[in-house]
Amino acid sequence: MTALIIEDEIHAQKELKRLLESSSHGVEVLDCIDTVEDSIEWLQNNPKPDLIFLDVQLSDGLSFEIFKQVEVESPIIFTTAFENYALKAFKVNSIDYLLKPIEIDKLEASLDKYSKLRSTFSGSTNVVLNSEQVDRLFEITTDGKKEYKKRFMVKTGDRIRHISVQDTAFFLSEHDYTYLVAKENKKFIIDYSLDELAKILDPNEFFRISRKCITNIHSVKMVNKYFNSRLEVILQPPTEDQILISRVRVPEFMKWLEK
Repeated sequence: MTALIIEDEIHAQKELKRLLESSSHGVEVLDCIDTVEDSIEWLQNNPKPDLIFLDVQLSDGLSFEIFKQVEVESPIIFTTAFENYALKAFKVNSIDYLLKPIEIDKLEASLDKYSKLRSTFSGSTNVVLNSEQVDRLFEITTDGKKEYKKRFMVKTGDRIRHISVQDTAFFLSEHDYTYLVAKENKKFIIDYSLDELAKILDPNEFFRISRKCITNIHSVKMVNKYFNSRLEVILQPPTEDQILISRVRVPEFMKWLEK
């Protein structure tokens, strides 16, 4: 039995791999992937695994995005931290679900269930979710609300860590790079443009105050009146360059602050 693990938490990824390889079914883990983008690329360029263990929330969005880009022809077991109200939806569209942290007896039961159902899949397994089912999964897991980015994966030397948007002070575009500036006043390069960030960040929490900067509302330390009806914004931690709000954007900015 072969399996693909799609999970963005490294500890959970390693633990699931260990449990699978030591299970009574002797599962061979083909690969471990942590993003929607890499999952799509892997599924498009590799033979399908017997089984996919799929986390719901990945580092670059909800895993249901995968089904919009590629036909997933392997049975799925969701691994999720969502509460029970959402699990019924996963049950309908998958073999099973496992609530994290995953327990070995629950995992063995899921593998037993798959083994019993395996003969029904034959050589033409097709568990592709249609667009209506995918939209329904999005609706249930987000309470019908748009899902905004919650964390970013960044490199620090040879290590990779995640930074929550709540711990992000602002984003800067400098010298053809985009930087995440954490509240601890450390800068990290990220693979997003400010235009892309503006679409995936919660507009109640983040505002594009200039062509080169998007700030968290909690990082706005002071706002000063400036020449020609503009505003000067002082951020915390401080920026090297002066940040000015153009006259035409002042009403929108003030409305955002008042929220």
